[in-house]
Amino acid sequence: MARRGGSAGRRQARFVLLAASALLFVGCSADAPFVATPSPTPTADARPIGESATPMALAFAPLRGTRADWAAMQHPSIAAKIDNHEEARPQVALNRTDIVFEELVEGGLTRYVAIWHSDMPPEIGPVRSIRPMDPDIATPFGGMIAYSGGQEIFVEMMQATPLVNLVFDYDDTGLFSRADERPGPHDVILDAEEALSRNAALAPPPVQFVYGGTDPLADPALAATPTTTISQVFSEERFPSWTWDAAASVWLRSQEGAPDLDDAGAQVHAVNVVTMRVDIDWQYGEVPKTVMVGAGEAWISVAGRTAHGTWSKGAREAPIVFTADNGAPLRLAPGNTWIELVPTTGSVTFAP
Repeated sequence: MARRGGSAGRRQARFVLLAASALLFVGCSADAPFVATPSPTPTADARPIGESATPMALAFAPLRGTRADWAAMQHPSIAAKIDNHEEARPQVALNRTDIVFEELVEGGLTRYVAIWHSDMPPEIGPVRSIRPMDPDIATPFGGMIAYSGGQEIFVEMMQATPLVNLVFDYDDTGLFSRADERPGPHDVILDAEEALSRNAALAPPPVQFVYGGTDPLADPALAATPTTTISQVFSEERFPSWTWDAAASVWLRSQEGAPDLDDAGAQVHAVNVVTMRVDIDWQYGEVPKTVMVGAGEAWISVAGRTAHGTWSKGAREAPIVFTADNGAPLRLAPGNTWIELVPTTGSVTFAP
């Protein structure tokens, strides 16, 4: 074994770091798609970073594609069903999510399936009830799923997944509480720190998407078009929009024409905005089920550009795959992602 302080050890460390980086960002080339591989277990020869004398094992946050401390990523994710009723706003820690899915529910309203991993807040919420598409959305992430309850058939569907179910209606252990300052039923808050502590042995989430550089749509072959505003219509009740903030390099979110703020007073933002056109299955009466296993039209909006392509998902446990019109993988930039599941009965427009 090479000594940590020797030149041979430093050369070996640099080689390992470069090799790991090459594997993780192989998706940056046009003909070599990203291949997710498990993070290596750090050894006694942990590689030094910069001029620091303290060794540190580097990895990448699996749900963001950003560089991170390997040890800090070795915990499960928490997915939660988050309320988007007007009286549920502002939501707790929404800007600390890695990935958020917005989905249609009854009455033309929407709710979120939000996933936290790389930046775990102490509390999240307001937590609401489960819907029939949520097992298909949450299963690929593993870890935990938090929700307040739901129709028995939907709860049974979620409990049939491998995820650890954290359910307010069944909890008598103090994981959930009601916020006095919020009106019911938009007041259920999850103690995320305690949930993570109780389930720390669960595996970290696998990588879901292909990540490239900070401007992954720059290749002319992707035919990405300049975009300043994204407008999405779920229904007459819900029509979110996103505006590109070039100075901050993020998309800023609005709802029904007003800035969408989190509980810290900051406008909700995302590095990547993904728009998927989805069918709606009405087999459950008034409860719409977003069809997640299948394929459809998709747009990836990153760095003030938008590229068109398709999405596909082969099974409940499979990740979503995004493919450009030229057959290449559609890559995301390192950072957080919002996925808008816009029904085919709705509309999507992109303004230059």
